[in-house]
Amino acid sequence: MNKMKCNPWTLALLGAGIVSLPSIGMADEKVTPLQTALASTTLSGYVDTSAQWNIGTGNAHLPPYAFGGTSKADGFNLNVVELRLDKPLDTGEQWSAGYRVDLLAGPDANTLATQSSLTHGDFGVKQAYVALHTPVGNGLDFKVGVWDTIIGYEVFESGNNPNITRSYGYTMEPTTHTGILGTYTFSECLSANFGIADTFGPVINQRSASPKAAESIKTYMGSFTYTAPTNTGFLAGSTLTACIIDGFNSGVAGPESETSYYVGATVNTPIKNLKAGACFDYMDVHNTSGETYVIGAYLAYQATEKLSVYGRGEYVRDRGDQKFFGPNMPDRAMELTGTVQYDLWKNVMTRLEARWDHSLSGEGVWGGENAFVPGTQKNAVALIAQAIYKF
Repeated sequence: MNKMKCNPWTLALLGAGIVSLPSIGMADEKVTPLQTALASTTLSGYVDTSAQWNIGTGNAHLPPYAFGGTSKADGFNLNVVELRLDKPLDTGEQWSAGYRVDLLAGPDANTLATQSSLTHGDFGVKQAYVALHTPVGNGLDFKVGVWDTIIGYEVFESGNNPNITRSYGYTMEPTTHTGILGTYTFSECLSANFGIADTFGPVINQRSASPKAAESIKTYMGSFTYTAPTNTGFLAGSTLTACIIDGFNSGVAGPESETSYYVGATVNTPIKNLKAGACFDYMDVHNTSGETYVIGAYLAYQATEKLSVYGRGEYVRDRGDQKFFGPNMPDRAMELTGTVQYDLWKNVMTRLEARWDHSLSGEGVWGGENAFVPGTQKNAVALIAQAIYKF
């Protein structure tokens, strides 16, 4: 009897029960096209857990930043599990194709709310797109399907952000879109994105709710990123990004009802291992009064190979009829966040964070023990510990 050989991908499928030993034996005799396609697919992901203590009594009203809230206060949390199947584009081929699927499980999957139905069940699709490369100029790439937004300083994956908690800037931005996104690199210093989507998202395959909406009522977006070249001294590698997204948002009334503007930069400094960042988010809900914008600043310092320190500060202005953050946010507010990361175990990110949210408009809106009675506190302080295993 010949010894059976199984590659790591086959072993993973066998362990999951997706294939059986007889099917593997048959595959050893003749390689099928399906196996050929799977051979270049990678499986990765992470498990995100945390523990949080909101100092003081009364958590009925907490600062309304994304993936926070009362459900995570004063206890231990499974935040999310993400599994990724990825076949990247082959840069050696003129007409290359690939795909990516990001699957979520856990409470944050419900909060992201990409589900195309009203049934959440702690599962969701974060990204699922076909990747295409065309030999136009330096190479024009496309994503067709569901993909992450192109706007913002932070992303959904907490472990890829400087801090554990999300910023107010991230909270007011769209997260995912269903449509087509093009990417073109003009040079080593300049690249651009341009796309068309059904809506601001995040619901997959969502359409405008207006019965009078024309077929052209879609969401249009574009961005560019400039990267400082190698001959700019310590600034080499620093980036500047600008983005605009305009179209229909299910969170506000009417089609073609919102425009989001963003400018952000990450800058290397003369101090080794110290980086600084800044960003500006502005929301314009058409035909409404008021304004919503966030100014953010970041610092990151790599102290040792395993120890890193991060800081973030934000100023928030949110007022008028378009008030995005709702009654749990004063018209003017600020937040300061400090995070220490120490990587003791292999593949594990461990972090400790302190966050302070403060009302600048004289009104207290946080705290309280009754969800139907407004809070009165001007300050909200939280301590969070996080452990993420990446595989």
